[in-house]
Amino acid sequence: MTFKYAKHALLLATVLSTACGGETAETKPPAVAPPKPAPATPPAAEADPLGPRPNVDAPPPFTPPAPTVFRTANGMTVWLLERHALPMVAIDVALPIGSTSDPAGEGGLAWATASMLDEGAGSRGALDLARAIDQLGATLGATAGTDRSGVSLFVLKRNLGPAFDLLADVVTRPRFDATEWKRVHELWTNDLKSRTREPRAVASVVASAALYGADQPYGHPVSGTLASAAKIDLARVKRFYQANWRPDQATLVAVGDVTRAELTAALDKAFAGWKAPAGPAAKVAPLAEPKGARGRLIVVDRADAPQSQITIVRPGPTVADPDAVVAGRANIALGGSFTSRLNLDLREEHGWTYGAGSRVSTMRQAGTIGLSSAVHTENTGDAVKAMLNDAEVYATKGLTPAEVDLTRMMARVDVVQAYEHVASTATLLGNDAALGLPATYEAEAALRRDSATKADLDRVAQRYFHPKDAIVVIVGPQAKVLSQLAQVEGLPKPEFFDAEGNPRAAK
Repeated sequence: MTFKYAKHALLLATVLSTACGGETAETKPPAVAPPKPAPATPPAAEADPLGPRPNVDAPPPFTPPAPTVFRTANGMTVWLLERHALPMVAIDVALPIGSTSDPAGEGGLAWATASMLDEGAGSRGALDLARAIDQLGATLGATAGTDRSGVSLFVLKRNLGPAFDLLADVVTRPRFDATEWKRVHELWTNDLKSRTREPRAVASVVASAALYGADQPYGHPVSGTLASAAKIDLARVKRFYQANWRPDQATLVAVGDVTRAELTAALDKAFAGWKAPAGPAAKVAPLAEPKGARGRLIVVDRADAPQSQITIVRPGPTVADPDAVVAGRANIALGGSFTSRLNLDLREEHGWTYGAGSRVSTMRQAGTIGLSSAVHTENTGDAVKAMLNDAEVYATKGLTPAEVDLTRMMARVDVVQAYEHVASTATLLGNDAALGLPATYEAEAALRRDSATKADLDRVAQRYFHPKDAIVVIVGPQAKVLSQLAQVEGLPKPEFFDAEGNPRAAK
């Protein structure tokens, strides 16, 4: 190739290299940094035509109003809370008698007595009484609990007069018809049989018997047992009513669209004939020191159950303990809400259960702290370990600042909800009256609950929620859970109970 043609070939190669993106050392452009983007200029805020917004303080806590208190000529106490926004009235006649008043061996007597009050009263049989209540658009019912019995009424203001007469018949003139008693007793027995097949109810019965002792007032269930129900006849029910349902023990709570003058006129007309029998009212015996040892593990066998019901209990505050309302607020963070530690751990984190929680039950002479959850059988041991650990960490380290704020807000909501409806307000105040609390209790409790500091909550958590002396009750397939429970450090040797709270030999 001649020099001329070689020069042309070199030129052609250079052009092709450049066209295909190639670069020679001589033609490579120098590296140039990309330009920096200009800082974004935020858009100017539009002026509010109404002017600057004011700083709004946090809303104050709701302080429940206290009812007006007076007495009738026959010795009955009356609590009246007037609320005239809606034409509705709720009445609750409360007495301080409940399952704690049951004679020894006759558990459920107070409950059976209350169940018979609306099965015919005055001139009406059971069906006629039910029809009369329905025609007025009212609701009326009688019930008994641990420390109280009562009759409740809810009715529109325009029907208060005739409905009040029906209420008075139920409270003061129950018929105690033998035919109705036979039906009520059969239903009662069937309900008790059904209870033995409900794991959560069984766990509650067994836990109370283990914590307080089955022979103690708080150790037997409100509705009794199959054994005690078999001993109770209509004659016993009548004697219990005569001795305990008396005006000098009763408090009538009225909430809603009714004035004192209107209520007094209705009381004088309907309750004038209700007189206290001669002699003082019976007193509930003081609670003896529970005989059951602390730190127990109890198993109730349900061989075919796909789940295990776990219930963990320990002593709590009485209703008169100043720490009771603070404990109720502290419980929100441990197990009293969906976002509580127990539910987030067992349900959200591990998926062992549909829900886990805890509650504080306060009574006249006793109190109970209870943790509970129904878990998949194969997770029983892990769930027990987690629940005990969650409670121990909570009691030892206390609440986080976020939990302090959350429990305050949720406790405020609970108070407001309790006073939203006249019926729930009447029930709440009726409970207070039956427990011997003053009419100002709810206002004082709301202030104490809301003003509790982190130090107050931590102290109560340490006092009541630590599981070191707790009783653990498992209702589930014994053959599948015992080996799991043996792996949980610190659990004592298991004991075995039946569904009615009676100890039994190991299988």
